Amino acid sequence: MSSRELDDYRSGQPAQLADVLERVLDKGIVIAGDIQINLLDIELLTVKIRLLIASADKARELGIDWWEGDAFLSKGNGHGELEQRLRKLEEAAGLPTSEQQESSD
Repeated sequence: MSSRELDDYRSGQPAQLADVLERVLDKGIVIAGDIQINLLDIELLTVKIRLLIASADKARELGIDWWEGDAFLSKGNGHGELEQRLRKLEEAAGLPTSEQQESSD
């Protein structure tokens, strides 16, 4: 904790939202809980909730990097392959391909 943060804490001033958010993203926070719905001692539904809130850098430190392998979220990963597959399917179906449509516009 920095000396400024310590002084603010001692003075009783409320923390600014930006300061709180910076701390949460820097340190990370985990929220975990289970919800069970029972009827006459019969378990009808169980929901397990695990939520991690952290910055991308902190998540990488913890070994969490699922967004890097996700073709939808990462730059260019998999998009070229999908375009090629779509073009082949369009050609096989006798439909005008995306390239043909662009050149006719």
